[in-house]
Amino acid sequence: MSRERTLLDQYLKIKMVNFGKKLMADQIPEWKGYYINYKLMKKKVKQYGQQLQQGEKDRRRVLKDFSKMLDDQIEKIVLFLLEQQGLLASRIEKLGKQRAILQEQPDISGIAELREAYREVGINLIKLLKFVDLNATGIRKILKKFDKRFGYRFTDYYVTSRSNHPYSQLQQVFKHVGVGAVVGALSRNLAELQERQGSYLSIYDQPSSALKDPIIDMINSSVDKLTRSTNFLRFLGQHAMIVDEESPSTAGEEEIEDQKYHFMSLMLNLVNTFLYMVNTYIIVPTADDYSVSLGAASTVCGVVIGSMAVAQIFSSIYFSAWSNKSYFKPLVFSSIVLFLGNICYAMAYDMKSLTVLIIGRLLCGMGSARAVNRRYISDCVPARIRMQASAGFVSASALGMACGPALAGLLQWKFKVYMVTFNQSTLPGWVMAVAWLLYLIWLWFSFKEPNRATEVNEAPQNPASGQTVDIGRLENGIAQPLLKDSVDKQNEDEDEVDDIEETADDSRKPATSIGSAYRLLTPSVKVQLLIYFMLKYAMEILLSESSVITNHYFSWNTSAVAIFLAILGLTVLPVNAVVGTYISNMFEDRQLLMVSQITLLVGIIFSFKVTSTYYVVQYVVSALVTFVSAEVLEGVNLSLLSSVMSSRLSRGTYNGGLLSTEAGTLARVVADCTITAAGYLGVGKLLNVTLLPSLVICVASIACTFLTYNSLF
Repeated sequence: MSRERTLLDQYLKIKMVNFGKKLMADQIPEWKGYYINYKLMKKKVKQYGQQLQQGEKDRRRVLKDFSKMLDDQIEKIVLFLLEQQGLLASRIEKLGKQRAILQEQPDISGIAELREAYREVGINLIKLLKFVDLNATGIRKILKKFDKRFGYRFTDYYVTSRSNHPYSQLQQVFKHVGVGAVVGALSRNLAELQERQGSYLSIYDQPSSALKDPIIDMINSSVDKLTRSTNFLRFLGQHAMIVDEESPSTAGEEEIEDQKYHFMSLMLNLVNTFLYMVNTYIIVPTADDYSVSLGAASTVCGVVIGSMAVAQIFSSIYFSAWSNKSYFKPLVFSSIVLFLGNICYAMAYDMKSLTVLIIGRLLCGMGSARAVNRRYISDCVPARIRMQASAGFVSASALGMACGPALAGLLQWKFKVYMVTFNQSTLPGWVMAVAWLLYLIWLWFSFKEPNRATEVNEAPQNPASGQTVDIGRLENGIAQPLLKDSVDKQNEDEDEVDDIEETADDSRKPATSIGSAYRLLTPSVKVQLLIYFMLKYAMEILLSESSVITNHYFSWNTSAVAIFLAILGLTVLPVNAVVGTYISNMFEDRQLLMVSQITLLVGIIFSFKVTSTYYVVQYVVSALVTFVSAEVLEGVNLSLLSSVMSSRLSRGTYNGGLLSTEAGTLARVVADCTITAAGYLGVGKLLNVTLLPSLVICVASIACTFLTYNSLF
């Protein structure tokens, strides 16, 4: 055991290669003087700590000196970056003149040489992007090290004070302004050199996916890594709040991922998501009529709809914990509970019991396995297709949201079988019960439980970090890294101790309780969770009271309400496609966040009944503005939330997905209770009374966003 312990310690020393060594190994030799002087910065941080302890400097002086030193480092990086951008642009301009000559006097060998010249420029651009990436990482690490050493949120101060300042060069590093123009020029010229078989179309007339040059693919990959630039799939994936981690670095890790992946099991998780969303919204058009038929007020539909969300608050936690051990058993349990819940919901009509109706919906909420669905995609789907799977999760949810009300509109029959009533109120329960029974049979025969032993039994594991250790490889190959010159080793020991502490601090050890998860929430994260609560509250008010409001003011029947809600649901994917593909690439996430909140506020204000007559046009337009704004806001909000949230909340039971789910579910519960409570004041006052909290919360979230705006990156 002691031998393994020794080997494990040696392994951890090798794995914990500090960033300073990585910077030295990865930097381009001829650009050596233009990288961040990470080693100097680390020494200064340690020196400042000693000076503070000895009283040689006060905190204000330390902050000023360190800020100036960091400003100087960033200025050095940015000036070199601009110089290299200029050289690349100049080179592209010269090649453009050669291309113009070749267009007039075509020469196959000349075109081939020109294309190779463009590719050489592309390789130099990739080097420059990696240069920016290394320096951006160094800046983030040194800021975090300073915060840790002094217990002071210097990062917030530094980013806030420099992000929007007209003379700040911080944006050049983190947003690499200008590189996009070089990428675009290079892409266009390479594309136009490709053989187009007589086509007169330019690159701008064709889909971006048509470009096949591997150099451009490499450039785009570097840009995506650096900027996290979005496309439709990534935008949808961020909707799902599923962590898209870096691809496996070794063939062995890829093989382990492939062993865990099973396509049919992934499909079963996506179908579970779809059916659950159908189950959630299929009762919305008829919940008020069902409540009235059982002797309750129509506004009790808020309790009927919201009881599912109440149970989901608790089910999300135990399903998240259960998924640490199994995926198959939670899905089986979910299917059985949802089957029983829908049977209770349908039988409540003949039993004339509102209690049975609510119990049925509570059971449906207890069967919410969305935490398991998310976790399966995050843990068992290979990184190369994880974003597509995440997009599938969101698409399944959106499709279910649209199909639920649409299906309710079709279930307009009324008949009896052996004293059991089938009508528009009970048929949703019967249909969903059959659907869950069929799903359970499919699940039982087709689901494949991932082999968790793949990760555990391959090699011993470091309990602190969760990393597996190949003892054999250590015995065979450990000598070379440890054979250091004694002087070098002595100089590096100090750095290794520093970075081992940092590695422990940055470990992926998940939060183990709600309290520890809450302590990881920064002000920026709390504001994003508030925004998520607000948008879910506004959407739930709109959807849950739609049948009551439209019946009271416009005398809509169930079919009309179902069509209206289905149309709202069908806007989800087109809106996300436009935002994810185009708008998010034109504006920053924080800009979209603010604009979508203001648009949502406008939709809420326009929804109020302020005159004696309430028109259909006013209701429909305001509902569309509110719903579409909330959809855009949700995607941007979860995108920012995944960026500003601690990496420790990316996995485990109390993960970021669970926190956002709980915030959204709590919002739905509060909204549905508000509808029922407001119903006691009369249906005529229901609309304005329920919209007022939405207005207040929306204004509060806009104010909080404004206060934390500069820290949203």
